[in-house]
Amino acid sequence: MKFHKSVYALLCLFFTASVFSQDEQPSSALLKFGVHPYLTAKNLQTRFTPLLAYLSEQLGKPVVLEIAKSYTNHIQIVGEDKVDIAYFGPVPYVKLTQVYGQKHLLANIQVKGKSTFRGAIFVPTQSSIKTLADLQGKRFAFGSQNSTMSHYVPRYVLWKADIPLSKLATYQHLTHNENVALGVLMGEYEAGAVKEDVFHKYEAQGLKAVAWTPQIATHVFVATNRVTTQEAKHLQTVLLTLNELETEILTNIKSSITGLVVAKDENYDELRKILKVITCLDSQEGESNESCQEAELSH
Repeated sequence: MKFHKSVYALLCLFFTASVFSQDEQPSSALLKFGVHPYLTAKNLQTRFTPLLAYLSEQLGKPVVLEIAKSYTNHIQIVGEDKVDIAYFGPVPYVKLTQVYGQKHLLANIQVKGKSTFRGAIFVPTQSSIKTLADLQGKRFAFGSQNSTMSHYVPRYVLWKADIPLSKLATYQHLTHNENVALGVLMGEYEAGAVKEDVFHKYEAQGLKAVAWTPQIATHVFVATNRVTTQEAKHLQTVLLTLNELETEILTNIKSSITGLVVAKDENYDELRKILKVITCLDSQEGESNESCQEAELSH
């Protein structure tokens, strides 16, 4: 089955036929799809338009994109059920559940056949740094403070190796993973952390991995309480059906996406432990190992 580009026009139409029964029919005339602002609005619109068109066709009513003003705003909008469906990065999803409780979990993306991903802590190929302990007193580059694999998880890995932020010479948060890789390649920083696919993209230009982070569950689609459990199950089926279609809908969102799998909340428990430690570290001066080790063990 081929999904044709002409279906994009469906985004502008109101569908009278619906796959929902009369009893299941949501009251709104359209469905809102929320996404965090990890790219420009124009770029996000381009990437998600094929998916929105597909959902519109399958659900029998327009599905429109709603881009949050910030990561925090995205969590709030979804938490307060102001959209129907949403796409979440791992850290924002965990923060969502911490503040607002469980939503309907639909599907995780698979990247190159896996529903988990990891990050690299790396240095220039010619660097004398060989271990995490060697990073003490070095200039380090993180990505965005909201980044799972370019901030939260690698910072946890450094802390576990007894390299808290206070033991680095300096550290800085850059806007994108790519900026981190380029900053290390150009010598502005002696080490950095990015997700695995970005590391491999620049590895041949002169980077080597010092350590790898734990595997963490990937981005996830959720439905809010504006839809019923039965409707959420149907949404899940519609999304998972994409695995069977000859379509570029998923790769249009991200080129490395190879499919979708059923999402489970417990898959984020490792990340919950990591965030608990980082929250502990941020709440005190000096990043005490003892108190935050207790926080980790109490998870």
